[in-house]
Parts: sequence; C-alpha cells; structure tokens
Amino acid sequence: MFHSVLLLLVAPSGEPVQFAQLTIQQRVIIRVPMVRKGRTPARIVPDARHKWKEKKGPRCVALRSIQSASVVVDNGVDLLLADNHRYRAKLESGCHSTGFYSGFYVEPDDDGSLCSGRDALQARSGLSCGIDGFKRLVPVKGDD
Repeated sequence: MFHSVLLLLVAPSGEPVQFAQLTIQQRVIIRVPMVRKGRTPARIVPDARHKWKEKKGPRCVALRSIQSASVVVDNGVDLLLADNHRYRAKLESGCHSTGFYSGFYVEPDDDGSLCSGRDALQARSGLSCGIDGFKRLVPVKGDD
C-alpha cells in the first residue's frame, strides 16, 4: 500500500496511473525413487510379503527421511527410511501398487510430512492414490 501512495506522489499530474498485481506461486514436487535390483523394475514379489510383519504405524512420515520405496504387496508401497526403518503406505480402496513400479511423486505440505488421510502418491502415469494409513514393518524372525 505504501508503495502505491509513493507512485501517486511521483506520477506527473494529468497522466493516468496504472496499477498491476503480480502473483507468484511456487509448486514443489518430490520424486521418490524405487529400489532397484539390477536393471529390472521393482515389482511385486510374492515371497517378500512373508519377510515383514505389519505393526501399528504413525499417522505421518517425514518426507526428508524417505530414501526410496518398493512395491511388495498389491495394496501398498513400502517406504525405506534413512534410519533403516520401513513403513508401508496402505493405499485407498481400489488402488493397486503396481502403478508405482517406477517411483512416485508427492506434493509436500507445509509441515514436511507425508500423512495418511491427507496426502496422495502420484505415479508418473497420472495415477493418484490416497494413503489410508501407515504400518510399521518389522522383520519376521524364524520362529514367528
């Protein structure tokens, strides 16, 4: 407002004054790569689902801690974190994880977290799936 008043004072009298407004928006998208074994794309491996046990997980996961992801089950994407923890993002009903075999994108919120019930994973193909919840994955011991 102060700048507008200055413009009016400096403008020569008798000439019309024009005002303009410029809005700058910034969009940040984070790409999460998939874990690669050799050159083949990450895909569902039926035997891998028996190596992890699902436990109660958090509502949100910090985006900065996500290192990569893998597709191990039909209805979720496993997130591998920097501290070697693993969480499974359970996808909303009707969404299949096979669409995320080449990675996914996330539009971060102001809090820097990926949260269930709020955020969605976006595949390169255009597929977008909301996150129903997170499960913490723990390795299954031989006697479990």
